[in-house]
Amino acid sequence: MSLYTTYNLNLPSTSRLRVLIVEDDPMMQLGLEQSLMAHPQLEIVGQAEDGYLGVQASLKLKPDLVVMDIGLPRLDGIAATQQIKAALPDTHVVMLTSHKTDTEIIAALSSGADAYCIKGASVERLLSAIAAAVEGATYLDPQIARKVIDNLKPPSPKGNSANLSQRELEVLRLMVDGLSNPEIAEKLYLSPNTVKTHVRGIMNKLSVDDRVQAAVLALRSGLV
Repeated sequence: MSLYTTYNLNLPSTSRLRVLIVEDDPMMQLGLEQSLMAHPQLEIVGQAEDGYLGVQASLKLKPDLVVMDIGLPRLDGIAATQQIKAALPDTHVVMLTSHKTDTEIIAALSSGADAYCIKGASVERLLSAIAAAVEGATYLDPQIARKVIDNLKPPSPKGNSANLSQRELEVLRLMVDGLSNPEIAEKLYLSPNTVKTHVRGIMNKLSVDDRVQAAVLALRSGLV
């Protein structure tokens, strides 16, 4: 049986999925191109070696799917994914990376990535991720699925999460939406320094170290 009959992309027989590869390792680029080109319904329309060029190529080529690394020069894959999804919400993004930390995984999925694969996985696994993305599902590499599940479990009581002020809750909601401090300041008619103080207070009360952890804890705890 052909490998690719198992991973049907659910496209009309005459359709091809237009794919952009964003990867800074030349050998990895070549390997990806050769592996994906072997699939009859995948067409490689371009490649980029850093996140900034990946965004520019996406805006120009409007691919159906982007295979994206995280550790990229100039602009990392998470920030690049955010920009691509903001401009092209129908473009699917499959993260293919060696990064496995909790923060990076949650940040990547929060940026809008449709799938998360670990480098070194089989071509079959990557094709499974692509198929899931095309179908509107979210794919997690088995190596990191447990990390995501653990992050979704109800958190143990820690910090003073129930004692946020009304203003802090407003700021936290906007942090979860991905707004920066200046954007929050403009939205709430506050000074940037005041927002910075609120953000620091929120992180102290939630006992977290950064904005991503604050957002994840807020969603898991039902604070927003």
